Amino acid sequence: MSKKKKKKQKDYLELEKKRWKGFENVFHSLPPESNLTPRQAIWKKNKAIVWFYPAKQKKYKIPLVLIYSLVNQPFILDLGPGSSTIQNFVEEGFDVYLIDFGVPGYEDKDLTINDYITKYIQKGVQKALHHSKAKEVTLIGYCLGGTLAAMYAAIAEEPIKNLILTVAPIDFSSFPAFEKWFDAAKNGQLNFDDPLDTIGLVPGPVIQAGVRAITSPIYFSHYLSLLNRSYDKDYVDHWHRFNHWTNNHIPFPSAALKQVINDMVIGNKLIRGGIYINGKFADLHKIYANLLVISSKNDRLVPENLTYPVMDFVSSEDKTYISVEGGHVGTLLNDGVPKYLKNWLHERSVPI
Repeated sequence: MSKKKKKKQKDYLELEKKRWKGFENVFHSLPPESNLTPRQAIWKKNKAIVWFYPAKQKKYKIPLVLIYSLVNQPFILDLGPGSSTIQNFVEEGFDVYLIDFGVPGYEDKDLTINDYITKYIQKGVQKALHHSKAKEVTLIGYCLGGTLAAMYAAIAEEPIKNLILTVAPIDFSSFPAFEKWFDAAKNGQLNFDDPLDTIGLVPGPVIQAGVRAITSPIYFSHYLSLLNRSYDKDYVDHWHRFNHWTNNHIPFPSAALKQVINDMVIGNKLIRGGIYINGKFADLHKIYANLLVISSKNDRLVPENLTYPVMDFVSSEDKTYISVEGGHVGTLLNDGVPKYLKNWLHERSVPI
C-alpha cells in the first residue's frame, strides 16, 4: 500500500474514532449551558420572571417583549452560540424582555389562562414599559405563547405597536392530529375535565408524549443525525442542548389546560367568540397593532391552517403573512435574524 493510501486510511480511522467518541460522550455528560446572553431579572411573581437583555448597541426605541409556550422551557430562545433568537435580537440593536413563566408546581394547579394573561403577561408588559421608558412595545409570541399574546392584545390597555405571532395556533376548526379525540369530545362522548381535575397538574412527560405523538412518533432519526456528525464539536454541542430542551417539557396546570381544550380547541372561541378575560371580551377584531404572522410549511404540530385565519379577523391595517421552510422550531434556530423579520422590524421599530 502506498504512503498516500496509508495516510488516507489513517486519517479515516482517526475521524471514525473521533466520531464514535463524540457520540458516546453525549450520553455521559451534561449538555452545554444555555441562556448565555447577558440578562438581569427586573420583576418576579410566583415562579415567573421578566428577564431584560440589553441591546449591545441600542438602535431602536421600541423594545421586544417575548412570550413562549406553557409546555416547554423558554431557553430554546437562547439555546447557544449560533442558535439564539435573543442574542440575534440584541446584536441587531433591540432591547429584549422575556416573560418566563417558570416551572409550575402542584400548588399552581388552579392557574388559569386568564391568570397567565392578566397576572403575568399584562404585568410583564407593564414592567417592560416602565423599565425601558418606552411608549410602545413589540409583542412576539411563539407557539401557545403566540395564542396567549393574541388573546392579551385583544384586551390590552397597554400600547402594543407591533404583534408578531410565530407558529401560533388560533383557529382549531380543523385539528387533524387529534381529530377523532376532539370529535368525540365535541359530541359529549369524551370528557377531559374529570381526569384533569383528578390529576391537578399534568406531568411534563405526559405533555411530551402528546407532542411526540404528533411530531415524531418514531423518535430515532435525530440519533442518526448525531452519529453522522459527532466528530464536529459545535454540532454535538448544539444537538446536546436541543435534545435536552426537547426532553424537558414542563407540567401544565389542569385549570389552564381545561380552558385550552374546552374554549380554544373544542369551542374554537378565539374565532367564534366567547372568551372573556377578567370580564373583557377577547375579540380579535380589537387588535389594531401592526401584525406579522409566521408559519412553517412542514410544521406538524401547528400546521398553517391553524394560524393563517387570524389574518381575516384582526383590524390591523398593516398585516403580513409569511410561510417559511422548516418545522415547528425551525424559525428559532437561525444564525442571525432572518432577513424577512429584520426588514419588517426595522421599518416598524422607530430607529434611534
